[in-house]
Amino acid sequence: MNKHYRFSAPGRTEIGGNHTDHQHGCVLAAAVNLETVADVTLNNANHICIKSDGYPEFSVSLDDLSVHSDEVNTTASLVRGVAAAFVQRGAKLQGFDAVIHSTVLPGSGLSSSAAFEVLIGTICNDLFYGSKLTPVEIAQIGQWAENMYFGKPCGLMDQMASSVGGLVFIDFEDPANPQIEKVSFDLAAAGYALCIIDSGADHADLTDEYAAITTELKELCAFFGKQYLRQIPENEFMEALPRLRGKVSDRAILRAIHVYRENERVAAQTTALKAGAIDTFLQLCKESGHSSWMYLQNICPTGAVQNQAVGFALALCDTLLNGRGAYRVHGGGFAGTVQAFVPVDMLDQFKANIESNLGQGSCHVLNIRPYGGIRVQ
Repeated sequence: MNKHYRFSAPGRTEIGGNHTDHQHGCVLAAAVNLETVADVTLNNANHICIKSDGYPEFSVSLDDLSVHSDEVNTTASLVRGVAAAFVQRGAKLQGFDAVIHSTVLPGSGLSSSAAFEVLIGTICNDLFYGSKLTPVEIAQIGQWAENMYFGKPCGLMDQMASSVGGLVFIDFEDPANPQIEKVSFDLAAAGYALCIIDSGADHADLTDEYAAITTELKELCAFFGKQYLRQIPENEFMEALPRLRGKVSDRAILRAIHVYRENERVAAQTTALKAGAIDTFLQLCKESGHSSWMYLQNICPTGAVQNQAVGFALALCDTLLNGRGAYRVHGGGFAGTVQAFVPVDMLDQFKANIESNLGQGSCHVLNIRPYGGIRVQ
């Protein structure tokens, strides 16, 4: 009888650094206490079979780990991509059946896709590669699979936060060797709860909106002969504005301004948390949210008028918090979720008011999980 194994990988929350990772910038992120779990059994066949709650079962043959154009934007592409990355590194993969359960709901803004990628990577690393890869390398494999197989030009933050665990500052100046620093801070002891609010908007068909951010910034960087904003000093960028305008869109310029300022905020947020300066941290969170709306412009999909769910959720937080705590767009934007830091004395009323407007279960109160992708003993 084949042995059974259980693995777990957490969702993540972005605390600071909205859309900075793909420009080799800095982020502050945390693993959360919502997880994707797999019960794994070796199947003595040469395929990986995935059975997830609420989704059709599928399998990926280990005999063919090339990119399949008909799998773009599918979970199968992620499995194939992660498996391919391990085979490229010399792993001798075997087929397995995985029954998957997740509390990281798709579209929740807590990166169910990254949790899934880290989960599959953790399984392959543990069972077939002698646990040789670090959490950082597993995260890099997940990003590669999402970029090359799934077809989404994501950065590395989501996978890194899920794989490493805890609250972490990450500097992606050298993505092959990101600098990671664990940050110790007890939000509850400071009198605040972390809430993730589901705006009710759908992530479907928004890949072009996300891709436009990286495409526009790439065009701007090409003006300087560079690939990423991190390679261009901010003063050089500012001095070039008269020549830059007209060569790229004004939106690209505004988005670049956001990235430069956001990198500075992440460093300041990290310093504030280390010093226990919660008020400074919260003010920086609010500034991050304002910058995402004003400069990055990832609140409403292009041309959306009738449905501006994320904007409505942000306005609701602003009204309910009334100057206390903080709120900001969470993750990729355009749809999905809003993040709020809510004083504990306001939490029950805040949650009730959010859910009376956005629906029962729309306000998730989360805790930070201290560990990332693991085999459960």
